Amino acid sequence: MSHHNLYIDNKLVISRDFKAPKHLVFKSWSEAERFQQWWGPACFSTNVVNMTFLPEGHCLYYIESPDALKMWGRFVYKEIIPDKKIEFLNCFSDENGAVIRAPFSETWPLEMFNILTLEETNGITTLTLLIAPYNASDNEMKTFGENHQNMELGFKGTFDRLEDYLLKN
Repeated sequence: MSHHNLYIDNKLVISRDFKAPKHLVFKSWSEAERFQQWWGPACFSTNVVNMTFLPEGHCLYYIESPDALKMWGRFVYKEIIPDKKIEFLNCFSDENGAVIRAPFSETWPLEMFNILTLEETNGITTLTLLIAPYNASDNEMKTFGENHQNMELGFKGTFDRLEDYLLKN
């Protein structure tokens, strides 16, 4: 019995090819010192405060803008299959990792469910990220649905950073 279909109404799916082996792409998500080198919007720095990369483990981090504005975020890992799949919940948080509202919207879903999968062919890894609101109200679902384009743009910027990171490593 799959539990995924509970979450996946209104999902956003983003896919990107990287010229890197999948074990390296996986490490970019699973090792704090790698993750903080590319995660987040362009021009922001990312600092991982702690990362326990295990099912039910957490990652607490903050991103900081050039003018020193800090935004905290949290991942809670669910299923992990090395070099293949990472399922996690993510949210905006306070510095203690407690869930908070997104700073930009009163109706943004508090948490998102994410399924990241990796497939490698001839040295090219296809990363597919499925994102869906988790335990969201109708209003939150609607806001998420209206913002797919913004999210695609945001992830394009973040994945550009991942691509640069992978080329150098």
